[in-house]
Amino acid sequence: MNRIYLDHAATSPVHPEVVSVLTEMYTHHFGNASSIHETGRAARKELDRAREILAHSIGAHSNEIILTSGGTEADNLAILGAVYASQERGKHIITSAIEHHAVLHACEYLEKQGFEITYLPVTKNGFVEVESLEKALRDDTILVTIMYGNNEVGTVQPIKELAALVKDHQALFHTDAVQAYGTLEIDVKELGVDLLSTSAHKINGPKGVGFLFQKAGTKLRPLAHGGQQERKRRAGTEALPLAAGFAKAIELKSNELLKSQLALESLKQHFLEELTKHGVSYTKNVTVGKELPHITNIFFPGTDIETFLIQLDLAGIDASSGSACTAGSVDPSHVLVAMFGEDAEQLRSSVRFSFGFGTTKEQLTLAVEKIAGAINKPASIWK
Repeated sequence: MNRIYLDHAATSPVHPEVVSVLTEMYTHHFGNASSIHETGRAARKELDRAREILAHSIGAHSNEIILTSGGTEADNLAILGAVYASQERGKHIITSAIEHHAVLHACEYLEKQGFEITYLPVTKNGFVEVESLEKALRDDTILVTIMYGNNEVGTVQPIKELAALVKDHQALFHTDAVQAYGTLEIDVKELGVDLLSTSAHKINGPKGVGFLFQKAGTKLRPLAHGGQQERKRRAGTEALPLAAGFAKAIELKSNELLKSQLALESLKQHFLEELTKHGVSYTKNVTVGKELPHITNIFFPGTDIETFLIQLDLAGIDASSGSACTAGSVDPSHVLVAMFGEDAEQLRSSVRFSFGFGTTKEQLTLAVEKIAGAINKPASIWK
């Protein structure tokens, strides 16, 4: 069976050109970039080149890029590192109710240590309102962390407007841009953020690498202790092959960013049109506002999502009910809870479909045929 992969928001296939870079690095550049001999210097040259490419992709300086093991570490370093470095000025942190668990669990950890967390609500379409942040800011607020693009429903937050509120405040502003990076054009200077997290495996790069943008002058307390890598901000031998593969992935994305956005929007629109054409009863969970082009979260009234996803899996379709980090959890999506409330029907009847490299309209047409078949089965299968 040829499977149809519609879960690119969870992870994405590695681009063949990225695989070639990984092979080249593992084969010919195995040196430690901290070593002073020729083999080490060659590795350092490649690492510096990768860092320059990553920095350029967001309008930053290479010195402002901290290589990490992925988005979770980048989020943790941003939040814990910034808070520990600023705790003498206050113990209040602001985030939103729809953040990725890498952010929410870091905040919960800090809460247990005596920090106070304000969780901003969102609208029924999943957006943080600028006014709610303005009201929540206090003199002792030291960090605001709001995600750029939501991984479950695809909402794109007004980061530039939100960050502007803390421009003249002591608080730092961090954004988790893991889903937005490589999909939307990002310029950290224009956004006005102090910290920004990314991950490679969402953009057809390798798993196990990401970076944290740390604006020059922004103080962070390191979380890992060891060598002096990453300008003493993140100890550990740098994973050169992964960094180089990450750089190649964002190069490929950046070279055709607008074309890719249009292609993804076209795929999404085709998918929705096919659902309508096949008589499927559905509602998009985000109906107004800016969305990521590759994600759509859909409510199918009357379906039991666990049964439905099993049906799709057996039919060769890969989709999910939300974040891959909560796979197997019986708890409803915290994002949908924040949007619709704890008793909403959407919590048990919504599916996230996400598109990307390799997705075709022909695949989506076939997928919808199978979706329609599953939904139109007798109601008894949902009991």
